[in-house]
Amino acid sequence: MYSKEQYTSKIAPELQKVLKAKTVTALPRLKKVTINAGIGSMVSGNKNIATEAAENIALITGQKPVIRKAKKAISNFKLRENMPVGVSVTLRGQAMYDFFGKLIDIVGPRIRDFRGFSMKSFDGKGNYSIGIKEHTVFPEINPDDIVAVHGLQINIETTATNDADAVELFKLYKFPFRETTETKK
Repeated sequence: MYSKEQYTSKIAPELQKVLKAKTVTALPRLKKVTINAGIGSMVSGNKNIATEAAENIALITGQKPVIRKAKKAISNFKLRENMPVGVSVTLRGQAMYDFFGKLIDIVGPRIRDFRGFSMKSFDGKGNYSIGIKEHTVFPEINPDDIVAVHGLQINIETTATNDADAVELFKLYKFPFRETTETKK
């Protein structure tokens, strides 16, 4: 459903009209999607949490994630050097478009009390971040098989240089933004 062909055939011409860009290469587009899960606080109780979190993210994204390890020991956090503290994966190409489409069409509506994603999550340079509290909203995860529920941080990086251009790109993808008082006017 979502692909580079869809961007070039449908979204780019619309975006060129909206942004009044002279060339197609000046238009913003999706660059990469990074998914991170912090598991540092859960590791002390169960050593298999890191591998389970990696398996869950592999199911969600279709790509093997990297287990991130602590660079130095911090005794106040009961953290030792080389302990697993997170899991991350970077998606590019068709895998990125597939995940982006799944996030919009399937995962968003499955989030409890979902009214849309916040417009305040842009970083000022056209990139967007989403925090999901439970990874069980993804259809690939069977809630009966999980040991611990963990959250996900999803960062969507675009080639846009400002937030306004990125918002227009996301709107053409029909990204579900939350209705606020500014958007209703």
